[in-house]
Amino acid sequence: MAATKVSDHILQRLREWGVEHVFAYAGDGINGLLAAWGRADNKPKFVQSRHEEMSAFQAVGYAKFSGKVGVCAATSGPGAIHLLNGLYDAKLDHVPVVALVGQTNRSAMGGSYQQEVDLQNLFKDVASDFCETAMVPEQLPNLIDRAIRTAYAKRTVTAVILPADVQELDYSPPSRAFKMVPSSLGMGSYAPVPSDDDLQRAADVLNAGEKVAVLIGQGARGARAEVERLADVLGAGVAKALLGKDVLPDDLPYVTGSIGLLGTRPSYELMQDCDTLLMIGSSFPYTQFMPELDQARAVQIDIDPHMIGLRYPFEVNLVGDAHETLKRLLPRLHRKESRAWREKVEKNVERWWEVMQRRAAVDADPINPEYVVHALDGKLPEDSILCADSGSAANWYARHLRLRGRMRGSLSGTLATMGPGVPYAIGAKFAHPDRPAIALVGDGAMQMNGMMEMVTAAKYWREWSDPRLIVAVLNNRDLNQVTWEMRAMSGAPQFEESQAIPDLPYAEIAHRIGLDGVRVEKPEDVESAWDRALAADRPFVLDFRTDPAVPPIPPHATFDQIEAAAAAVLKGDSDRTSVVKQGFKAKVQEFLPGGRHRHDRPGADAHDSTEQST
Repeated sequence: MAATKVSDHILQRLREWGVEHVFAYAGDGINGLLAAWGRADNKPKFVQSRHEEMSAFQAVGYAKFSGKVGVCAATSGPGAIHLLNGLYDAKLDHVPVVALVGQTNRSAMGGSYQQEVDLQNLFKDVASDFCETAMVPEQLPNLIDRAIRTAYAKRTVTAVILPADVQELDYSPPSRAFKMVPSSLGMGSYAPVPSDDDLQRAADVLNAGEKVAVLIGQGARGARAEVERLADVLGAGVAKALLGKDVLPDDLPYVTGSIGLLGTRPSYELMQDCDTLLMIGSSFPYTQFMPELDQARAVQIDIDPHMIGLRYPFEVNLVGDAHETLKRLLPRLHRKESRAWREKVEKNVERWWEVMQRRAAVDADPINPEYVVHALDGKLPEDSILCADSGSAANWYARHLRLRGRMRGSLSGTLATMGPGVPYAIGAKFAHPDRPAIALVGDGAMQMNGMMEMVTAAKYWREWSDPRLIVAVLNNRDLNQVTWEMRAMSGAPQFEESQAIPDLPYAEIAHRIGLDGVRVEKPEDVESAWDRALAADRPFVLDFRTDPAVPPIPPHATFDQIEAAAAAVLKGDSDRTSVVKQGFKAKVQEFLPGGRHRHDRPGADAHDSTEQST
């Protein structure tokens, strides 16, 4: 019987940890691993992307939607470098991902050899909690065990660097000897909880408030029932950071939706008017969208003591798991008899959805992108998994889609990088092959990498029990989010050389690689196109020709600010006439029926971040 190689043992250990997929791209720096995959009957499954960055994004999407660790692998040098953007996406969004990275032979290290990169230093930041190089077989299985255990425990990125010659060595386990490190599988489940004294202090603050606002993030995902009970007891409204969009259903009347630059007006109003704030499982960074610093008494719940107390002067900081902490907090809360605050919140929410419907109905040339996404809302299958790319597509995902029931959704919340929409959806399909995945992407992201990852979808879709992977391209031939940021924040007209991009036949390309798709150029064809995609028997690309002049207006924009943006456009923007027209048409929807809202006043907070809400 052939000896077990180090590479064989690594794949065996991954299987023992329950790893079923490794998102990877081949290269001679991992030849030993590739040979071991051949001997292991492709278990765990090697999922081949078109680019290592896409492998990392697929691992992130898989981890976000499965709750399991995502594993990616790449060769030495350029392959390892390519992983970095996707790994940073995982780190900043607190997602457990393990990277297995090849390296040149030990004998060549330090010799300026081909494809030799100092991976220990390269990965020092992105995998700061655990990044180690295997130099002898006896370091295993400890390196694999600690990489996976640390990724889970700290919800972060870890890396194991594997010199090519070490992969080919015969495996010998650590012994019971000096300076050997045996290891074991698994990790116990645990849920930290705050002290009783801290819980009572928090309850006192929340009980004293008359107008309670709750802000939840992805850390509250396991506490949906408890958040609903708390909102009922306190008569609170609940806003959601974008990474927490799927934590609480949007069809609850007191859920105000997303918060921040891409957020809703009811969330902005909730924070402007509250006297008490409870933040659960979120590191939402934009203080300007929270109450004034002396306005509200505030409590934070977070599982990570290093992330507690950030963003706002919290009076009580509760370190603990959201589910277990809320279970212990709820019995200490008193039901608020007055429902006036809740009724006001619900009225604002109801009005907002009417506004969204009206904004989606505004005429555009040729198609209003808000209508494209709004038309999907009522058609979403109850088990949908939604992914949005960065850019203006994220605006419409945040504002027009009401996630409900079992629906899941995510995007690059903190890094806000271009390009993860399609690979996230592919990762989701490997996590849940029986559920439909839908990606909303701009044409810039589709050209950057999404189109080539449709080749990956073409390679694997027959393995999925539900073959539906729908990619909706908002094709406006413009890098639209940056265009609007230039207009609104820099007072500069569009710089066409940087912003204009080619018009590609996305649906036609999909056909050429064995998938399906349709180009949509008229508003009256939007709904039937969604119906066709949702009924398709294979991945489907929707090429929507949308109007770049529809503005992603922030939730607190005033008429004065829109006028300022319009003035900048008139300085020389190639799209000046339609921009001014669409800007006023879109904003006026917020004021029908009735006059100017009381928060729309000169001098209202106008300072935005160009990054995405998290």
